[in-house]
Amino acid sequence: MRRAAMALLAKQISPPNLSIMQDEGFTVGRVRTELLSGLTVALALVPEAVAFAFVADVHPLVGLYAAFMVGLITAVFGGRPGMISGATGALAVVMVALVADHGVEYLFATVVLMGILQIFAGVMHWGKFIRLVPHPVMLGFVNGLAIVIFLAQMTQFTVPGSEGEEWLSGTSLYMMLGLVALTMVIIWGMPKITSVIPAPLAGIGIVAVLVIAMGLDVPRVGDMASIEGGFPAFHNPFGTGEGLYPPHMLAPFTLETLWIILPYAVILAAIGLIESLLTLNLVGEITGKRGGASQECIAQGASNVVTGFFGGMGGCAMIGQSMINVKSGGRTRIAGIAAALFLLLFIVAASPLIEQIPLAALVGVMFMVVIGTFAWNSLKIMTKVPLMDAFVIVLVTVVTVMSDLAVAVVVGVIVSALAYAWNNARRIHAYTRESESDKGAKVYEIEGPLFFGSTDGFIELFDVAGDPDHVIVDFARSRVVDQSALQAIEAVAGKYEAEGKTLVLRHLSRDCHQLLTKAGHLMVDSDDDPEYEVAVDYSVKTGILGGH
Repeated sequence: MRRAAMALLAKQISPPNLSIMQDEGFTVGRVRTELLSGLTVALALVPEAVAFAFVADVHPLVGLYAAFMVGLITAVFGGRPGMISGATGALAVVMVALVADHGVEYLFATVVLMGILQIFAGVMHWGKFIRLVPHPVMLGFVNGLAIVIFLAQMTQFTVPGSEGEEWLSGTSLYMMLGLVALTMVIIWGMPKITSVIPAPLAGIGIVAVLVIAMGLDVPRVGDMASIEGGFPAFHNPFGTGEGLYPPHMLAPFTLETLWIILPYAVILAAIGLIESLLTLNLVGEITGKRGGASQECIAQGASNVVTGFFGGMGGCAMIGQSMINVKSGGRTRIAGIAAALFLLLFIVAASPLIEQIPLAALVGVMFMVVIGTFAWNSLKIMTKVPLMDAFVIVLVTVVTVMSDLAVAVVVGVIVSALAYAWNNARRIHAYTRESESDKGAKVYEIEGPLFFGSTDGFIELFDVAGDPDHVIVDFARSRVVDQSALQAIEAVAGKYEAEGKTLVLRHLSRDCHQLLTKAGHLMVDSDDDPEYEVAVDYSVKTGILGGH
């Protein structure tokens, strides 16, 4: 038994593709592009990580360490080279309640459990279910996330230290807007001049030099918080006594702690995987390469387990930074690794320099990401696609902005599934004719799937009182899908039985035959041939499911 379980687990785990360069050639130009792209991403990660740490109500280093560790581990082991991971706002908004009620050490413990759940999802290959997300949901996802990224930049237009309550005005606001516009123009125009330096990096560099050289009084990275710190050190969040950031206390290693952190861990794991897998698909569409969903789940989980034990807030894929990386030319694991290492360098050695970078330059980069991320073509196709698809695009976009990504995707999938079920429920119908093989018998040729949504329509197809004594239901063009379908077949058979008439089933597909046999509905009197080479009629046993 134990050996069989181990064999099953081994089958579930496929060897990951950990190639550094993937399909790209190892050249000096390629490495330079990857390193510069990584540097650009690292610069953009700093204010994002600090801002999300503030959202979660934890120390800025908690967000920065998470961005470094999650980014590094997923870059090395993840399923889609080119993706960037780190601390995200989607997770931060869930964490804030936990930190407020129990302290940051419980957050670290939750991140560890979150990672374990994600690893389990990866080993079980649950990442493949991301295929069930319809294209309209994907469009709503990118549109909603683009709006969220845009709105997140609005906090940079507030007076530093005012906690978002006082907006910039007058000369300060005009200078901020001017520098944002200048950055965007540089990013737009640089590719027309040269591709040696990634356009976002050029925009940040030129605007930063201009601001520092002219001594312009505009908000800078250092105005948000100091990013100076040391190397992340191992920290066990479980135990007694004061934690890493007093007066927060360690989380006791007890069942009570488990019941506190489990709901948060499940929610965070689900949000993290959904955002990561959708970003994986999006990056794959842009680069024209497929990614490993299960491998990405395992990498995300491993990164969060490690992060939880090193004082980080956990994280997942970041669509904004992933777009910066891809648009800057990053295609391999080198860019992600470089971004993480550059970020660590900023923390331990270059914080005085990085803190001088104007926030306007980083806002300009993120605004260009918003423009590039938003699916503008979705606005054009609204009147050309089915009304339900257009509704789903708008719905997912709105829910992403108003609530969070996980809720939006789940809502979108449910609405799409219900719409699909309704459309299929209306398709079931029947053609009737006299039987050629059984004189006097009537044949109902069913078309369309028989499932929970179409059972009422199926039952209404039959004229029990007016039919002859022998009725054949032909399923050559139909499928019996679920328990509701079994119930409907039994109900129809019961009506004919009450009238003293017989009903038999013909041309069952192999899967339909197995379903009905398992339920005990079929009376098999001869050898079966699901491939229809020999027509076999099956009598139906009633009373199996209770008739109601």
